[in-house]
Amino acid sequence: MSSSLSIDSLLEAAEQHQVSDLFLQEGELPRFKINEQLMVYGEEPLGLPQILSLWQACGADPATDMDRDSGLISQNHVRFRVNLHRTMGRLGAVLRRIKTQIPSLDTLGVPVDLLTRWASRNFGLVLVTGPTGTGKSTTIASLLQWVNQNLARHVVTIEDPVEYVFTNDMSHFTQREVGRDTGSFAQGLRGAMRQAPDAIFVGEIRDFDTALTALQASETGHLVLATLHSERVSDTMERFLNLFPKDQAGVGTHMLSSQLVGVLCQKLVPRTDGGLHLLVEHIENVGAIRDWISQRDSAHIQDFLRKGSDAMTRAFMHSTMAAFDAGLITEATAVEALGSETEFRRAARGIRG
Repeated sequence: MSSSLSIDSLLEAAEQHQVSDLFLQEGELPRFKINEQLMVYGEEPLGLPQILSLWQACGADPATDMDRDSGLISQNHVRFRVNLHRTMGRLGAVLRRIKTQIPSLDTLGVPVDLLTRWASRNFGLVLVTGPTGTGKSTTIASLLQWVNQNLARHVVTIEDPVEYVFTNDMSHFTQREVGRDTGSFAQGLRGAMRQAPDAIFVGEIRDFDTALTALQASETGHLVLATLHSERVSDTMERFLNLFPKDQAGVGTHMLSSQLVGVLCQKLVPRTDGGLHLLVEHIENVGAIRDWISQRDSAHIQDFLRKGSDAMTRAFMHSTMAAFDAGLITEATAVEALGSETEFRRAARGIRG
């Protein structure tokens, strides 16, 4: 096998091509994901020795392990999040390149004034949501870097893995990695409340314990920032509350309606110049929104978003049509982002409420 297909050379190529994900499988050609497009790299399939060396470098035992999450640092000091797995008896791996340079908040296309106002709060829950790979962690890292440069806070982060490493400026950071520094998001969050934090970043809320503890931390005077997988703002509250068992749903609903500061939902779409454009949808938990959350009335929340009556409220429709009107995305992309050609035609005629 050609030495050009060593794991080290693949990681170096991934950095050169700004790859977001690498898909490696014994006996298959490596595949790179670049700007959400999957493509084959090289002309030779990976052999068992190459994939074995990756498993071993990540601390896995191919004789006993079936699935394992780990991390890896390349020879060029680029960090990767790694999932090792088996597929039809063969060894495989998916590596996500971790961007370590924290971008400035005003370069992302997010509502800077709104987010920095949320981050200046002394307590409450801020949720950044969207599908996998839409830049949720980057948005929160950029927001925390703004905190670092502008506010004197103790910020505790609980991540899996730690992606962006902060250098203390005005703020002091305690960064903890699940599996290495704490057993789980919920354990790390409970521990954080004993570490005199002002703000806590939870890498992902995906179970009842983490959801409840995040609300309890907010309720006891901490600002909690977290990510959640939801497609739209109006789905977010229901997705969060569905983590609660039925006998505690009422408690969860009451706590969320009172502690939620706001929700920012993200979506990345292809840009006309070949890059990616960020579409956003956001809402602040004020006035009637609080009542609709307590009633689990997502229909009214979605209708309010579509009307977009103030700077705190913006629907995907508005950001999609703004990008289309500016020539940043194609009509086909806009239709796909909205999920309806009818909705696009209505919006194109100026019917956006």
